[in-house]
Amino acid sequence: MAQLTVRNLDGDLLRALKRRAARHGCSAEAEHRDSLLEALAGDIERPAFKDFLATMPDVGIDADYAPHRGLPREVSR
Repeated sequence: MAQLTVRNLDGDLLRALKRRAARHGCSAEAEHRDSLLEALAGDIERPAFKDFLATMPDVGIDADYAPHRGLPREVSR
């Protein structure tokens, strides 16, 4: 994980961050992370779902995962 140090914060801004963190029951650092994520979520580049699927390893054919039919099933009582 990368780290970010923010210097020269206005005292009022820092107090507001700490108050918001207290309202949310988390640390100022966690609140800062959440605030950054909320503000920049639209700018984060995520791979296309198709590209994500292409990264998955080939682990077998569909028939390997077909449900077994006609076998007796245990019934819990």
